[in-house]
Amino acid sequence: MFSLGGFSRGGEYEKKAWDVLIIGAGPAGFTAAIYAARFGLETLIISKDLGGNMALTDLIENYPGFPEGISGSELTTRMHEHVKKLGVDIVFDEVERIDPTECAYYEGPCKFVVRTKNGKEYKGKTIIIAVGAAPRKLNVPGEAEFTGRGVSYCATCDGPLFKGKKVIVVGGGNTALQEALYLKSIGVDVTLVHRRDQFRADKILQDRFKASGIPMILNTVVTEIKGTNKVEAVKLKNVKTGEETEMAVDGVFIFIGYEPKTDFVKHLGITDEYGYIPVDMHMRTKVKGIFAAGDITNVFKQIAVAVGQGAIAANSAKELLEEWGEKNGE
Repeated sequence: MFSLGGFSRGGEYEKKAWDVLIIGAGPAGFTAAIYAARFGLETLIISKDLGGNMALTDLIENYPGFPEGISGSELTTRMHEHVKKLGVDIVFDEVERIDPTECAYYEGPCKFVVRTKNGKEYKGKTIIIAVGAAPRKLNVPGEAEFTGRGVSYCATCDGPLFKGKKVIVVGGGNTALQEALYLKSIGVDVTLVHRRDQFRADKILQDRFKASGIPMILNTVVTEIKGTNKVEAVKLKNVKTGEETEMAVDGVFIFIGYEPKTDFVKHLGITDEYGYIPVDMHMRTKVKGIFAAGDITNVFKQIAVAVGQGAIAANSAKELLEEWGEKNGE
């Protein structure tokens, strides 16, 4: 396992206006920090943890350069070490609010104050938001205990581990159906469990799913995930009849949506109706000086995508600072 290690030296970080303040230490945030540091920008990461969803993944087999796969915790450690080597520190705290100060929107140079739950204030000339979006949980007994040991929120990441094994996919939207189809295509024995008798997925996807012959258990919810060292069974309940059953499985893939972690910026008007942050091709948000990268932008939720967006966001921040003549040392 990786170590949180590092850095919260308190007031020392609050005395200056950082060129780039990065909120979040997942793949997008780490990459943004690497690029920003290499550009010579004074950079600080604020995050309540390391790795985000990446750190929860047992084995990642689709990240370039690791054909044999790498654990999410190991990849998190490697990214963290890379950032530390470049001299970027991490303050372990949770951001509560971002406020623009000394400027109006689209009028530079902007400064921002980032306020945290520990009562700290950090000043940034630009902000990169990379807090990610958390998979929505079932919140049933056993879910947290077996996350990474049979409970997964990413079929692309973990599906190959279950070839020839029996799993259930929970959900009825586009992602659930797509991931169930993917699991079947790689040789997983998959059954779909959905709490309704109709799907929310697009019709074309529903047609593909029905043609696949994947078994369905409808009007049913998971009430418990059971096992010893790993998932061994689930308890199911029919929501119409109340009948309860137990089903032996090796894995549980949960796709009931995501919850973007954007309550702290909704007052800025940069989120959409679902709580995600829309960006342009340069990762710019509606507020000049604030950029976003990774799952929080509602993209294809993959580490490689988050890494690419993090690099773009850092480059865009650099270009804006150059435009403003605000890079520290100039």
